[in-house]
Amino acid sequence: MNFLINIDKVFHELLLQEDTDKDKKITKDDNGPKKFALVDQNTKQEIVIEGTYHLSNLLQELALLKENKVDKGEIDLSRIQENPVERISRKIRDDYWDELTRTIDKKGLEQILKDEKTTNEVPTLYVSAKDKQGVAYFQALEKELQNFKVGILPENFSMEYVDTLNTKPGILALALEQKIYSLQGVPFVVPGGRFNEMYGWDSYFIGVGLIIDNQLDKAMAIAENFKYQIIHYGKILNANRSYYLTRTQPPLYSSLIIEIVKKKVPSLEWLRSHLGTVILEYNTVWMVQGNRLTPTGLNRYKADGVGMPFEVEPGHFDDVLEPYAKKYNLPIREFEKQYLNRTLVDAELDVYFVHDRSLRESGHDTTDRLINTCANLNSVDVNSFLYKYEKDIAYLIKEYFNNNFQVGDVTYTSEEWGQKALFRKEKIDELCWNEESSMYFDYDFVNKRQFPFEAATTFFPLWAGLCSEHQAKKLIEIALPQFIKTGGITGSTKASTDSFSKDAPQRQWDYPFGWAPHQMLLWEGLINYKFFNKAQEMVYRWLWLITKNAVEYNGTIPEKFDLEISSHKVFAEYGNVGTEFDYIAKEGFGWVNASYQYGLQILSDNLKQELNKLTSPDELF
Repeated sequence: MNFLINIDKVFHELLLQEDTDKDKKITKDDNGPKKFALVDQNTKQEIVIEGTYHLSNLLQELALLKENKVDKGEIDLSRIQENPVERISRKIRDDYWDELTRTIDKKGLEQILKDEKTTNEVPTLYVSAKDKQGVAYFQALEKELQNFKVGILPENFSMEYVDTLNTKPGILALALEQKIYSLQGVPFVVPGGRFNEMYGWDSYFIGVGLIIDNQLDKAMAIAENFKYQIIHYGKILNANRSYYLTRTQPPLYSSLIIEIVKKKVPSLEWLRSHLGTVILEYNTVWMVQGNRLTPTGLNRYKADGVGMPFEVEPGHFDDVLEPYAKKYNLPIREFEKQYLNRTLVDAELDVYFVHDRSLRESGHDTTDRLINTCANLNSVDVNSFLYKYEKDIAYLIKEYFNNNFQVGDVTYTSEEWGQKALFRKEKIDELCWNEESSMYFDYDFVNKRQFPFEAATTFFPLWAGLCSEHQAKKLIEIALPQFIKTGGITGSTKASTDSFSKDAPQRQWDYPFGWAPHQMLLWEGLINYKFFNKAQEMVYRWLWLITKNAVEYNGTIPEKFDLEISSHKVFAEYGNVGTEFDYIAKEGFGWVNASYQYGLQILSDNLKQELNKLTSPDELF
């Protein structure tokens, strides 16, 4: 049923009555009557819209019509009365992925360059000298558009060279593809909000969501840009920005290839190209002794570069810098400036920032698990990911290449990759598994002991499939309950967080915060080990939280949640992305969008019905 109304008039009347806190949204925090009458201009028929959720849906639909310059138009009542689960999923599938899609080419460059993190007077795009086609394309575009400049990265740049870019940071070019009439950028999907570039591990989870929503071409495009980064920048980057050339991200390239192949093998040549690049990344990024490979035979996160990470806002490290500012008898802002610019060097502080940069490479920025220790740890997360690489490579060689895969002069077989995986599993069991605690802990290979911080990464081995049945049972029966809150699992246990100073900043990857990647990897791990009922429960908990938050807060889908209060209102370092918008959420947040679509693939029909009623998980489980 449709109602013909004066869009602008109803829009302003609705806001005046219901948006009592004037934040350009209708939420549970507003104190309006939560009841609004719509009158059809032709038939004079009246319908009353009631409740926060339906009124916010009305506001969103009006905002869309206003954006399309509709003065007098029809409101579709079915959209206002749509069930929450169907509405959230539909908007992710039909709207949010497109809103988050970017290209680096003539059409998409302006959107990429108008970024709040760009500090140059004239935005800069850096292109690898290896990419001859890209250099020619962007240099021609620079002359045509004259609103940005092109910098050329040397073919074999050093980390010292990368440091020189800190005073002139910019975006890094990604892959181009030849279309019928022109070169165009290979698309990628950004996380959202201030994260307007291609992020490493975010892109894997986003790819999972895209594949579910039948956007296989975009997932394949993400893989193409992974390959481009390895070839031209030496690694899959934290993000495609110049100061991220010093660090990679959690290795999930092979997992994306597996997800694509499960849906459809694009071609044997496509698979050959990507498998070769996965092996190249494994060998050159992860398995170089003394860098990310350690004497134990296991791996660590280990970023390059020295000193403070360039992207962090002034004041972020005040608790760390304050004693050093006193040591040099400088005001803290002046010390920060001199240290950042390397006109003042302190060896002890440099060591702290080796760990900090490595922590950011892990994707867990920040957590007390990794503060001032990350580069010393054979972390459970990176070794789970690399075990999955080894198993994935073995599988692909066996299934698609007759157990014989050539990269340059080297021939690989499935068996040798299986042996690599077996060695890694044995070392993880030896160094990281703790039978008494029923958890995996990171291993400090410098001090030769486990680091007993209870983190959600303890469940990553379930996802990777490296647990024994005994270990899986203990993880799920003993460890998992320590992480569960109403809306999912927290980044760490409260006990581990409480062991750190109460004066330290609240770390966003620790208790009480909940993140989509932790939930998604846990769900798949539970399914791997046939804990199907527990998987249903954990999916329901997280989807209930997303749904409840969207219903109560005008469709908001944020980056993360505070699970202690089941809310997107996060008061920790960095705040929360995806919560700032006027009238209508346009994009959600990448991996939370993906977690919703992935969770709905798992959830039973009867639990979806409970989700639409917003039945609390604590009443069901």
